[in-house]
Amino acid sequence: MPATTRTTLRRGLAAAAALPLLIGALASCGYGSDAKNDEKKVAAEGAKLSADTVRLGYFPNLTHATALVGDQEGILQKELGGTKLVPTTFNAGPSEIEALNADSIDIGFIGPSPSINGYVKTKGTNLRIIGGSASGGVKLVVNPSKIKTLDDLKGKKIATPQLGNTQDVAFLNWISEKGWKVNAQSGKGDVSVVRTDNKVTPNAYASGAIDGAWVPEPTASKLVSDGAKVLIDESDLWPDKKFVITNIIVSQKFLTAHPDVVEAFLRGAVKTNEWINANPDKAKASANAKLKNLSGKALGAEVIDAAWPSIQFTNDPLAATLQAQADHAVKAGLLEKPELAGIYDLKPLNKVLKAAGKPEVSDAGLGAK
Repeated sequence: MPATTRTTLRRGLAAAAALPLLIGALASCGYGSDAKNDEKKVAAEGAKLSADTVRLGYFPNLTHATALVGDQEGILQKELGGTKLVPTTFNAGPSEIEALNADSIDIGFIGPSPSINGYVKTKGTNLRIIGGSASGGVKLVVNPSKIKTLDDLKGKKIATPQLGNTQDVAFLNWISEKGWKVNAQSGKGDVSVVRTDNKVTPNAYASGAIDGAWVPEPTASKLVSDGAKVLIDESDLWPDKKFVITNIIVSQKFLTAHPDVVEAFLRGAVKTNEWINANPDKAKASANAKLKNLSGKALGAEVIDAAWPSIQFTNDPLAATLQAQADHAVKAGLLEKPELAGIYDLKPLNKVLKAAGKPEVSDAGLGAK
């Protein structure tokens, strides 16, 4: 072997021998450790969990901003890693429950009344509520030229999003407390309850087909921007001005088969709520960007700026208010008195909250055993 070749070889071997020492030195400074953590992070984010996909249902409403923002900012997908998030949007709860029961979605953001109906109809064999998402964000808005006081509602046409949805139940309960009579199924009576898709409610109001609406945001503030006035903010009707408007639900089949996916999704939801509450202006813009993506049109500043402050984003499902809303549905004649024990399974959420150093939440005695 020529001398020059032997010299080059010795230098190469010396460099190779020194390499572990160099890596060790970098690690002792933190660089090697960070590199390994980054590799683990990339691997975790790209790793597929026990399901190829998770099919998510939610509404294009600001009361579902945890889903809007979590999807728009990629927070949910980041926690799911290589398991693909596949979202679908719905107008109101009953249609989303149908999709859950038909195994068309796995996880959903939804109101309390459809959650209760879905649980009862399957005798507790399918749906579970696994977390909270939002409180508030519902208003009764009316045409001020026709309705100036609450008593003026008698004989008028008021829209709700769908028969049996959360706002429909709330309005029927309010009517009942006034001592007025309305047939819950037909909507006919002392007040005409007109079930109208949120997307067309503003046009129905503009045409005079309805005189007002008991609706979630942003529909309520859209109507206000068209000249309607807020007659009731539903938060004012509840103790501490808190009531569940949006839950996170899952099919029991999916929860049993893919607990790791459910836990990852809940981590994403908790992180999304944290980001929303820490960055309200950015979150509002993010939700609006997602609404534009879904509908082709962003909300005007006059709408979203009025709507956003009325919604509280929370991991707490406010379980005690779910029982109250079930009682309202019974009183309205939409539901026989339900047995709700087992409707909640908050163990995955509380595991996530505990790991994040956040307070655990209560199922108000309605948890799965």
